[in-house]
Amino acid sequence: MKATRRQAREWAVQMLTAADMNPPEDILEFRINFWRQIKSLDDSEGGSEGKAVRGGLKDFTEDRFLGVMKDKDAIDAAITPFMEGWDLVRLGSVERAVLRMAVWELRETGIPSAIIINEAVDLINWYASPKGRLLINSVLDRYAKSIEGERAGRVAEEEERAKARALKNKEKKIGE
Repeated sequence: MKATRRQAREWAVQMLTAADMNPPEDILEFRINFWRQIKSLDDSEGGSEGKAVRGGLKDFTEDRFLGVMKDKDAIDAAITPFMEGWDLVRLGSVERAVLRMAVWELRETGIPSAIIINEAVDLINWYASPKGRLLINSVLDRYAKSIEGERAGRVAEEEERAKARALKNKEKKIGE
């Protein structure tokens, strides 16, 4: 089974949840152990997913994990005004992990906000209480709207990179 960005987000949430519940002293060792466990689980099930963990999707996962770990205080401060009577400590650790990762993606990537919010809500539906999706959706939607102007440039850059990749792939196919 080939891993997807959705799977990479799930791995990031797993890493963030584990780190939230038991903060690691050594981030590098924590990451090495995580990937070792993922490969071990995959090998025991006879899958080949462990091979797909390398490269882009592993980087995608690690970017989210390391980005949230580095900017956790700033992310928490940024979303607190949008929590409307809720406190982050009242949320479950999975909800916190998903919320922090989605806010990091909104702040740091050019991925369209609708995709980020949809992925976050799907992760909450799968790994946490379905009731949590309403809060997560509401907080992320209001936060995304508040930073819409800042994101416009990053989204345009991401679209340009996607067009360039598509053109390069098309040229490559023509050359074959």
